[in-house]
Amino acid sequence: MRILISGGSGYIGSVLVPLLLSQGHQVRVLDNFLYGNQTSLASLCHNPDFDIHRVDCRDHAEVSKHLHWPDVVIPLAALVGVPLCDLNPIDAELINLRAPLNIFKSLSNDQLIIMPTTESSYGKNESVCTEETPLNPLSTYALHKVEVESALLERDNAVSLRLATVFGMSPRMRLDLLINDFVWRALKDRAFVVFEGKYNRTCVHVSDVSRAFNHALDKDLRGVYNIGAVTISKLSLCEAIKVFIPEFTYVEADYLSDSDQRDYIVSDDKIRATGYVPRVTLPIGITELLKGYRMLTNNVHGNV
Repeated sequence: MRILISGGSGYIGSVLVPLLLSQGHQVRVLDNFLYGNQTSLASLCHNPDFDIHRVDCRDHAEVSKHLHWPDVVIPLAALVGVPLCDLNPIDAELINLRAPLNIFKSLSNDQLIIMPTTESSYGKNESVCTEETPLNPLSTYALHKVEVESALLERDNAVSLRLATVFGMSPRMRLDLLINDFVWRALKDRAFVVFEGKYNRTCVHVSDVSRAFNHALDKDLRGVYNIGAVTISKLSLCEAIKVFIPEFTYVEADYLSDSDQRDYIVSDDKIRATGYVPRVTLPIGITELLKGYRMLTNNVHGNV
């Protein structure tokens, strides 16, 4: 298949693109290299099935030049995360909301869209969240994703993958994600304060996210699917990290609240019923991160 990916040199894309190429697909990437990630896909340039263009997703006139080509579109380009969207509200709306909506309007019904949305849309929820659970977005980032998903599902030829918090090593690394951040600070600082330590979060490895996109293609899926693997509280995550870094110390600050009030447990039974099973466990992921962090000397690998 011919697959067009916006934001394809980012944290997820730089893992997903090589996987799709290995499956025999033709892949074209559009990216503006906002984070200086110009070389995350450099090793693929020898592959005749790989193509890449410097295009800003906010410039729909330029994006539209490429929309006649693909069988499948995967819009990864986004400002990801609550802090970044709060710092850049105008760009957050242009990139996270307007850009994908413009793409949807420009595609034919024959072209499949596989869209990454977010489990952050569940917000704070005491029940186990399935795809049928009413959404409760608590941030501008989540609100935009909910609106985009609503428009997406008006199409018959679409898949929404509600991604858990992603972790793991990537050629375009991010340290501002929950597990990545906690492991980094435990390794470098040896101590930190935990806010809302009993709040739960569902997480998934970046390679398993990439496999989920590939699985949606292989199984010809349609509709909404939660993509997660590990559900863990912040305090339990600290304990898991301490197994690998015994000298690491943490303290829970129960006298202050975290501005991030997300607290949810998500079921991924629906996607598992189609044959998809995440492979990377939390201990494997922590081991990988500790190995990868030997190569990183400072925290320039983030979105904010």
